[in-house]
Amino acid sequence: MKILNTPESREGNLIRYIVYTVGYLMVGGVVKLVTNNSPIRIWDLILFGLITVMVGLFYIYRFNREQRFFKRQHSLPFLGDIGLTIGLTLLVTALRIMVMYLQAYNKISWYGFQIIYLKHESIPMFWFLIVANGLVLPILQEYLATGFLFNYLFRQNTKLAAIAGIITSGIIFSILNFQLSWPLLAIDVMFGAIFAWSYLYTQALWMPMYLSILSGLLIVVMT
Repeated sequence: MKILNTPESREGNLIRYIVYTVGYLMVGGVVKLVTNNSPIRIWDLILFGLITVMVGLFYIYRFNREQRFFKRQHSLPFLGDIGLTIGLTLLVTALRIMVMYLQAYNKISWYGFQIIYLKHESIPMFWFLIVANGLVLPILQEYLATGFLFNYLFRQNTKLAAIAGIITSGIIFSILNFQLSWPLLAIDVMFGAIFAWSYLYTQALWMPMYLSILSGLLIVVMT
């Protein structure tokens, strides 16, 4: 009989993934609360900090615990392949610059938090977005769209499973960044797929997290 508390249980995996998603929505909701209240209020920041720490520690604990059930053929250490890291860094940076160029000429929409920042532009708002949209949300998104997803699904060592996993991860990443713009949704699917590929190649969650953080920071800085 499959044990519900292990990744071998489909029912358990579904329940856990729903719980993780609720945690992400809690953090995202608090981010919305903070950004919609301008000027930023200290009590909103405290709430953001508490919810972020709680959900973040929960994600880390659960992911590390679940890793015990998997045997990985290899796992690339931090900067283990400097050429790959530099190449993906340049790729993500170039793509973000292209997106920003299209936004500047009104070819595609701005992200929701960019619109809020441009409306209530201030130094505290900028630094909050750096932390929230540049660090916290990208990390949580990669746990959901990449780490936990590949723990529960697409574990077969086949090209079909890899392609399906990359596409699914890209779609989930886009949904987690939900924007009311089809071009932005498609763009986020592309970025999410790149991050997922980097995870499959390195078998290390730090790579997609690094790329996601880089992407998030570039969006905020170039707004």
